[in-house]
Amino acid sequence: MYSIGQTVLYGTNGVCNITDITTKKVGKISLEYYVLKPLCSNTSTLFVPTHNEQLVSKIRYVLTEDEIKNVLENLPECDEWNNNKFERAENFKGIIASADFLELVKLIRLIHIHEVQQYSHGKRLHISDERILKEAEKMVCDEVSFVLQIDRNSVIQLILK
Repeated sequence: MYSIGQTVLYGTNGVCNITDITTKKVGKISLEYYVLKPLCSNTSTLFVPTHNEQLVSKIRYVLTEDEIKNVLENLPECDEWNNNKFERAENFKGIIASADFLELVKLIRLIHIHEVQQYSHGKRLHISDERILKEAEKMVCDEVSFVLQIDRNSVIQLILK
């Protein structure tokens, strides 16, 4: 169970503060919700039903500075690029849905390496790969810039070096 005041990562919404745990009435049923405010948006408020395991499973604690540094300093080699765009899309969607920091960082590196290869042949990334890259970068950059207190633009440089 999460508490008011905690900072968490919520799926593709990025880093959020839990500002309240409230009960709302839907018809005749009263349901409890986490109230999340994304740090990157002053206008968004998210309500996550506390009893919905699927949605609550998308919430995780923000990593510590040491955990982030450990991942970034010990990155394994990139996986092979899957040329089957359907298999690749399913794999990438699974990584985004898992919100696993290491897997997201590996995904960002893999797509960036492929992007460089594509440009060297006068080609571009497939639109679905671009979309996945943007989502992964948002999730990772929000968390790393929040925890390490660095500019979001510096995060990609840390990942790619």
